[in-house]
Amino acid sequence: MTAREVRAIPDISVVIPCFNEQENASAIAAAVIGELERASVSFELIFIDNASRDNTVAVISEMCRSDTRIRLIANTRNFGQMRSPTYGIFQATGHAVIGMCADFQDPPEMLGAFIERWRAGTHIVLGVRESEKSSLLLGWTRELSYRLARTLGEYPIVHNATGFGLYDRKVVDAIKAMNEPEPFFRGMLVETGYSLETITYVRPLRRRGKTNNNFFTLLDFALSGLASSPKKLLRLPFLIGVLCGGASLLCLLAALGELILGGRPLVWLAIAGVEIQFALLFLFLGVMGDQVRMVSNRTRRTPLVLERERVNFPAGE
Repeated sequence: MTAREVRAIPDISVVIPCFNEQENASAIAAAVIGELERASVSFELIFIDNASRDNTVAVISEMCRSDTRIRLIANTRNFGQMRSPTYGIFQATGHAVIGMCADFQDPPEMLGAFIERWRAGTHIVLGVRESEKSSLLLGWTRELSYRLARTLGEYPIVHNATGFGLYDRKVVDAIKAMNEPEPFFRGMLVETGYSLETITYVRPLRRRGKTNNNFFTLLDFALSGLASSPKKLLRLPFLIGVLCGGASLLCLLAALGELILGGRPLVWLAIAGVEIQFALLFLFLGVMGDQVRMVSNRTRRTPLVLERERVNFPAGE
């Protein structure tokens, strides 16, 4: 029997990624613990710090000394807003895992509702923002990312769901087994196919500090979402090649018609020749892209993050 099996496994693990959140860390911990105690569940609270430049690590380390249910993972550097939170979720041991932000834009008051739906048998419970006030550029970028994901992705993305929610242990283990080096977690939740419910909420204002999201981080999310579901995207050149081939066939038929009618078929033949070249080029790119995807699926071994230290984790974890 392993050390993990000997010790009591908590009902709920709450994972909170951090970057320069010294002003919010203590408050969010107190709020989350209060909600979980009201829900009468055993729990662990895991902060994963993405190389903060302020005193976030010191603040959380002090909390760890006073409460063994609070744990800390400190990364060696900033590994981004996808890899670090996902790694933290993979380190959780609870029967269900809740992912949320440290800045109160994910309201802790929702945790009880998440747990209630999970106890009723739902594997994934996601919070969905009722409205999203932002600049025109950020709003346009967000909507574009959803449209691209719906058009080119292999599974639907829940609109206005940031990943704030509860995931059953089966879901977490299934996503971990995918071994994705750049995990688009909110999309991979849907990819698992487990039962999913959403709960709508109004996004509260950030209490302290400044958000780290901007146009470029949202664009990064959009591109990562497409890259994590690459089959249709990589096969797009193949589709273009087929369309060019069809167009070249029409041009050849037009040239034949011109020849029969005594016209000048050379123009149509020249256009057909160019389209045939494009068709062959894009067909080759489509086949090559699909081969790259298959090789990538078989060789992914990149670690999500490297740890500098961890605090309050049992020995061997």
